[in-house]
Amino acid sequence: MDNKKILIVEDEEAVQKAISEAFVNQEFTMLTAKDGEEGLSVSLKEHPDLILLDILMPKMDGMIMLQKLRLDEWGKTVPVIILTNVSPNSSSVINSVLQTAPAYYFVKSDVKLEGIVSKVKEVLKIED
Repeated sequence: MDNKKILIVEDEEAVQKAISEAFVNQEFTMLTAKDGEEGLSVSLKEHPDLILLDILMPKMDGMIMLQKLRLDEWGKTVPVIILTNVSPNSSSVINSVLQTAPAYYFVKSDVKLEGIVSKVKEVLKIED
């Protein structure tokens, strides 16, 4: 089987590294970007199978990146898992999240790395 490509768009290097390492023994090719601008260009060039996306980032935040991604023919359907410190309690956050149709929304402090790995596998329909 082809390795699935996963793009991590995350400005905190430690978090990016921890997530990448969580996938190290899995059959995935990991790509990374440090802000929404870079994330968008890597996405459109590499067409990853799934994107793990932070919201609060420099240059372009994750919601804007996701809105731009959804305008692209390929980008309309790529699964995106939002991984953020912003809890979705404000109605504006919830509305913008719903409009961009992510596959899943995790608050970083509430989730363990194994939880992220298993959710990615579930979304990509990969059997253990």
